[in-house]
Amino acid sequence: MFTQRMAAVGLGLCAALNVLPATANEPFYKGKRLTVLVNYAAGGPTDIEGRLLAKHIAKHIEGSPSIVVQNMDGAGGMVGTGYLGEVAPKDGTVMGYFTGSAWRFAANPERFRVDFRSYEFIAYQPGTAIIYMRTDVPPGMKSATDIVKAKGVVAGGLGAENSKDLLLRLGLDMLGVAYKYVTSYRGSQGARLALQQNEINLYSESPPSYRAVVEPSLVRDGLVIPIWYEALPGAETFRPPRQMEGLAILPFHEFYRKITGAMPSGQLWDTYRSIHTINGAMQRQVVLPPGAPPAAVAALRAAVARVNDDKEHAEESIKAMGFVPEWVTGADTNSAVRAAITLPPEMRAFIAEYVRRAVK
Repeated sequence: MFTQRMAAVGLGLCAALNVLPATANEPFYKGKRLTVLVNYAAGGPTDIEGRLLAKHIAKHIEGSPSIVVQNMDGAGGMVGTGYLGEVAPKDGTVMGYFTGSAWRFAANPERFRVDFRSYEFIAYQPGTAIIYMRTDVPPGMKSATDIVKAKGVVAGGLGAENSKDLLLRLGLDMLGVAYKYVTSYRGSQGARLALQQNEINLYSESPPSYRAVVEPSLVRDGLVIPIWYEALPGAETFRPPRQMEGLAILPFHEFYRKITGAMPSGQLWDTYRSIHTINGAMQRQVVLPPGAPPAAVAALRAAVARVNDDKEHAEESIKAMGFVPEWVTGADTNSAVRAAITLPPEMRAFIAEYVRRAVK
């Protein structure tokens, strides 16, 4: 009897041993649903890119999870960013597709109840923004350089601390352009509508929506004209970012030199460089909340790397946005982002005062 019981136990153990390795080897996302949380409103550049990534990453995640996209905008992207860190499940089933969060943390880490450096960074994407302006701003905008003669400039933005807003204001201030600043539009779609209605007449927009909406309609119809795009000169020969290929628009430093005959310099330029070094290098971030399972992190990094080589994603991106996004991802992604999103106290203090002056 004892021998029979031991035999039964042995068979049970063997069965368990046979099952456990199979379970352990199952892909992390098998049978799961992954929510992609976009921290800006539907229809904007972050949303366009995020939905394209969500559509194509599905086939590259081992386990083939179902994927849904959820927009959670507000407070210049802070609502969605905070939700991911504070409220969202930490089990790998909610992934953020964010714009500007790295810069916001660098400029004002005290606003984050959960340290942004503790998030799990899957990938990041370099970015830029294009400044464009209504052509009917007095005395009339026939070329981009006419901005230095413009009267009654009203610049629109998403928030005084938003990196695009800061770079736009810094550019105008360096050029000596007088302007009124109107902010807190909930997304590019709302700001673009305000520009079409002439509530504002100058705005800064990321390449996805600029190439998909602004250039083929507002520019071609003559309502607006591109002025410059945000970029920094490289250590050697300047190379335009991929998003700007085929667009005849000058980067800010060349635009400034065309007008003044010299390169920009001084405190405003140093601030511009600091902001762009962080935001331009990692304007978009693909992230999981703090404490997410390492298996989820590894699976998503591998999937993003595969999307970089996905021809279908590239073709659809060209049709939708006019360029192909490329994400930086790998085992050192966490350390790269965490090291980059730190500013010296004196620079943070200058930026805080610059923001305060915008909203007083």
